Amino acid sequence: MDVLVVEDDPDMATAVRRGLESEGWTVDVAGDGATGLRLARRHDYQAIILDIMLPALNGYRVCAELRQAGVRTPILMLTAKDGEWDEAEALDTGADDYLRKPFAYVVLLARLRALLRRGGAGADRAVLRVGDLWIDPAARRAGRGQEPVGLTAREFDVLLCLARYQGQALSRRAIVDEVWDLAYDGEPTIVEVYVSALRRKIDAPFGRRSLETVRGIGYRLTDDADA
Repeated sequence: MDVLVVEDDPDMATAVRRGLESEGWTVDVAGDGATGLRLARRHDYQAIILDIMLPALNGYRVCAELRQAGVRTPILMLTAKDGEWDEAEALDTGADDYLRKPFAYVVLLARLRALLRRGGAGADRAVLRVGDLWIDPAARRAGRGQEPVGLTAREFDVLLCLARYQGQALSRRAIVDEVWDLAYDGEPTIVEVYVSALRRKIDAPFGRRSLETVRGIGYRLTDDADA
């Protein structure tokens, strides 16, 4: 079970991580909202534990942006704030549950297990659609209309990144940051290789030009247009 903990209090983050690891789960920790958002988009977590009061981006923003991007991973929000409006805002932005600090670890664990039961461990993630192009993150499949398109793992990851930001221009560096491992230190021009491959597979055979080059910036995935 892979879980992401987004918490800026290092003591609490460490305690939660150790507790979950003792249950046999794999845990990644992010100390700010921007890092948490990037990791949540990049990896296939089964659950996210997300603090509200975070540097860079607060938990409300992180949750809202993940939901807008089609990420359906169950999210448990943590906060030191106590009030019905805060709980309502957390749920309205897309959180699945809400837990106030301080809390007992056994309660956190019980809430997390309940989320996983209800959420099917992330199996209900939405299929992303851009025109007749579809991308299924859970099954890691893509296609146009009724016809599936065979993609390599990296091609799929690049396409999924662009689909999650459909209509927005992404720089090569932004795509590398989303898709490649943190240890990658090569040139961001590597993205061009995969964009070319994707055009040969998802555009050219179908008479489309959905993968656009944005001069001076990078690339954008848009609704299909006839080539």
